[in-house]
Amino acid sequence: MNPVLISVLVMIGLSLAKLNVILALLVAALVGGISGGLGITETMDILIGGMGGNAETALSYILLGALAVAVERIGLVKILSDFLVKFVKGRKSLFVIVIAAFASLSQNLVPVHIAFIPILIPPLLGLFNKLNIDRRAVATALTFGLKAPYVALPVGYGLIFHGIIRDEMGANGMEVSLGQIASVMWTLGLAMVVGLVIAVFFTYREKREYDINESDLAGVEVAATSEETSFTLQQLFSLIALVSALGIQWAYGSLPLGALVGLTIMVLSGAIKWKEISQFINSGIGMMGFIAFVMLVAAGYGSVIRETGGVDGIVNAVQGLIGGSQLIGAFLMLLVGLVVTMGIGTSFGTIPILAAIYVPLAQALSFSPLATIVLIGAAGALGDAGSPASDSTLGVTVGLNVDGQHDHIWDTCVPTFLHFNIPLIIMATLVALIV
Repeated sequence: MNPVLISVLVMIGLSLAKLNVILALLVAALVGGISGGLGITETMDILIGGMGGNAETALSYILLGALAVAVERIGLVKILSDFLVKFVKGRKSLFVIVIAAFASLSQNLVPVHIAFIPILIPPLLGLFNKLNIDRRAVATALTFGLKAPYVALPVGYGLIFHGIIRDEMGANGMEVSLGQIASVMWTLGLAMVVGLVIAVFFTYREKREYDINESDLAGVEVAATSEETSFTLQQLFSLIALVSALGIQWAYGSLPLGALVGLTIMVLSGAIKWKEISQFINSGIGMMGFIAFVMLVAAGYGSVIRETGGVDGIVNAVQGLIGGSQLIGAFLMLLVGLVVTMGIGTSFGTIPILAAIYVPLAQALSFSPLATIVLIGAAGALGDAGSPASDSTLGVTVGLNVDGQHDHIWDTCVPTFLHFNIPLIIMATLVALIV
């Protein structure tokens, strides 16, 4: 059997069996290397050597983690959440849409990823219950905010995601630029907007009853009507630091440099005290370190996959199976991506794996570089919506299930899968056939 196919099946099986994704990748890499005739020592050498391919991404995660911790502790997110409650109180659909917009900021302007959810959502649960808001709509809105910005926009985590697509496509023989990636990835963001609108205004528009805990309601009323949080000088400098970090990303295309500049401004302004720098860096490692290591190991895994020589066998087999049809080819490629990313649960970590298979296959089927970008980007993004193992779906459930009335699978994973993955597959297939 093909070593790449064996390796991917082992990786998916171990991930679905709840084995830590880093260990699953390591075991799958060994299985693929050995079955491909590389031997244990050579496989490990290739794996470790290939990990450097995502070094910039890993550094970005660590620095962004430190920046996120600083922003959270200084209270900037709290001010935004207070404004949210006062602005939309009592208007259900607007409430959910604004939550989606607020969550979108967590991927670029205020790059805290899922860290804002425990701060924003639990205090609002009583208000959701009082308004009979279907939490499945809120789960869809939060997942949209965690996913759509990095898929569509090359800033914040989007700069990381687009950068990984560029680097991994180049490593597999198809050079593309960040500009080319941004020129087509917005279509996937549009597909997700459609899914969000359907969820909020149609699927989950009706009232849904939840048990109302009086103590929870009391806490929410206090949160919603308490004295306004004053905007301090530290928070002003924090906002300046975030905007500066975003500007550096745009100007130089470097997320680590942007995050470093942001942290420097916060230190020089006194928002972060000198003696607390190590504490924030350690907290950033604690928050984002696991994801950073997943990215490193995934890059090494992609190197092993390429060295086995099994990719050519898969390309030839699939090309013969579909008879050169781009329509069937695009659909099958996205289906494979869905299986892989659903098993691993990380969009960013699957790009090196998908690119090793997709680029040669796309070239064999005469897909353009822009079409290949869309197929790889969509296939990678499929893992963040609907996967029980995704940090995004897990983070959403943690926030909405504080009172035990929100099921991870049926209230988070199934709604997000239906409203985002289906539109993504349809949009990516159409765009790949057009561009």
